[in-house]
Amino acid sequence: MTDYVRDALAVQEATDRLLTAVAALDDASLVSPSELPGWTRGHVLAHLARNADALVNLLTWARTGQETPMYADAHTRDAEILRDAARPLAAHLDDLRTSATRFDAAVTALPPERLPYEVTLRGGVREPAAGLPLRRLAEVELHHVDLGIGYTVADLPATFVESQLSVLIRTRFAGRPDIPPLRLATGPGDGDVRHTGRPATPGEPPVTVTGSPAALLGWLTGRTDGSGLSCPNGPLPVLPALG
Repeated sequence: MTDYVRDALAVQEATDRLLTAVAALDDASLVSPSELPGWTRGHVLAHLARNADALVNLLTWARTGQETPMYADAHTRDAEILRDAARPLAAHLDDLRTSATRFDAAVTALPPERLPYEVTLRGGVREPAAGLPLRRLAEVELHHVDLGIGYTVADLPATFVESQLSVLIRTRFAGRPDIPPLRLATGPGDGDVRHTGRPATPGEPPVTVTGSPAALLGWLTGRTDGSGLSCPNGPLPVLPALG
């Protein structure tokens, strides 16, 4: 099984968990604040549906070679989330289901030979189409946590946690001048240690942070305050928002 197929199946499983959890809510709960500043739960659900369609655009681009950006522009993206946030629960559920079905169909329609084709994500990042299911998986899993309805970082599947840690450490955190040199350890000793952040200057020791993979991911993504992590060098460094 390729990573693309494995990640696509994981998206379906994560979406099913999300839909089951959301179906237990009511209209009033959707206007309550989410864990994301300035967003209600309705905003999060609206974003999840529109993100599925945005990734369909990228999968279509990869399949046809015809440029199809995620969103028309930043204003349109934000306006659509604002427009849809206050809908009743039934409308959100229908939109989440149908947009997920469109995403699954677009994943299936992409021929294997087009998996290396690079598309441009929001923010200008270039990525092979093979990585798009993993992108969607991160959206579904982390925004499920952001709803604040009982699904926490500790509940995230271990395989997802490991894949996201690898992505963050290898790409989004690596070399950034606003992130100190980090030595991230998920166990005692040097058995499972990874480095990221900006390169250390001569004589500058990296900041060692130790904890479970889930605790590290929660801290790195801003979903937790770092509780459960240890940092013998001093206090945990303040990390910039991923954005």
